[in-house]
Amino acid sequence: MSTLRHLAWEILRSGSDQPLREVDAAAAAWELDPRDRGLLRRIIGTEVRRRATLRAIVQRFTHGTPKAPLAAHLRIGLAQLLFMDKVPPHAALSETVSATRDTLGLSKGRIVNGVLREVQRHLEPGRSGDPRCDVPGRDLHFREPVFRDPEAHPALWAEDALNVPSHLFKRWSRRHGVEAAQELGRWFLEEPPLAIHGAHEEDAAALEELGGTQGSGGCWRLPSDRTRELLELEGFAAGRLHVQGETAVRAAALATTGAGTRALDLCAAPGSKALQLAAAGASVVAADRSAHRLARMPAELERRGLTGRVHPVACVDGAGLAPGETFDAVLVDAPCSNTGVLGARPGARWRLGPASLRELGEIQAGLFEAAAARVQAGGALVWSVCSLEPEEGEQRVRTFLETHSDFEVVESFTALPGPEGPADGGHATLLRRSD
Repeated sequence: MSTLRHLAWEILRSGSDQPLREVDAAAAAWELDPRDRGLLRRIIGTEVRRRATLRAIVQRFTHGTPKAPLAAHLRIGLAQLLFMDKVPPHAALSETVSATRDTLGLSKGRIVNGVLREVQRHLEPGRSGDPRCDVPGRDLHFREPVFRDPEAHPALWAEDALNVPSHLFKRWSRRHGVEAAQELGRWFLEEPPLAIHGAHEEDAAALEELGGTQGSGGCWRLPSDRTRELLELEGFAAGRLHVQGETAVRAAALATTGAGTRALDLCAAPGSKALQLAAAGASVVAADRSAHRLARMPAELERRGLTGRVHPVACVDGAGLAPGETFDAVLVDAPCSNTGVLGARPGARWRLGPASLRELGEIQAGLFEAAAARVQAGGALVWSVCSLEPEEGEQRVRTFLETHSDFEVVESFTALPGPEGPADGGHATLLRRSD
């Protein structure tokens, strides 16, 4: 199936900053069946998630710096050899070499074959205890150091081994400590479990059979590769079960005002928080700039028996609403850096920088202003981001309060994800407008 490796290479060499979004288009163009589409997504996702580690290995086992097209083939092959157990090593090697020959010629195919085999020869099972040699998240180590020294350069080691950009690791270390920053990096090396809400007693056995365990906030957690089986459960078809991050549920709960109230979700798509507010009894206006993403909402409303409780409106910053219209509660789940959900959105780690934070900050400030204008006297305003960065969370709230003395903070939290906490991280603040 060198076609899949060829497609993966075409996606990666395109230079897209969101290569996972290119998978569905490529799969449709090539009419891939669901199994091959899933494998293509796993290859791309693994390369994105482990990109710095793969680059460090390529640098260690090649002479000079290979050009981008060749380096992309090498990373694709290494991603399968090191991190995709369901792909047999011989298949990973032979298919990658074949794809390289087809796209770059025989000589480049021989180079890829030689490098991948050399990597295999230097790998040993088990842990060595030397972080320069051990492959994080795998029971493997290299015979000789591949990653930079964590004692001398902790942030550079974190980039090599944990795939946390050094500037982001430094931010986390200053705020949470080096050990906590490393734990965050390790957590984001894998896809997070699916957080399942709404389970009744009769759903427990079926979820356990799929490998489910109980998480925080009354949710169940399923392995990330059990999505298809989840969709086939009776509890899902009946509308009881739904997927939503634990921290996301907690954030939306701050905006829950109960039966007979009116709520506005200002960045609603794809709609999970709006549906949560509706399930609690509110009549919800779900506004979002993306009409395409809002179009998915009616089917989910019907499945969960909430048709007529949520009213989608395609507009920017609520500009499509009636002038002067206000609500009992306004929820803003703002666009952000996604640093609390890097396991689910691995590519976001490579897009974050000072420029992107400034650009996001301008968008967030505008949304905060638009949301505040829609809160009635005595009403609630919830600011929510799936980010761990203070500029997008508590600092954004403090900046808002400097010019809005008619609001005050009622409750606030920042959740760090991990095995002992929620699977997803983020920040939320509940503010109340004075009467």
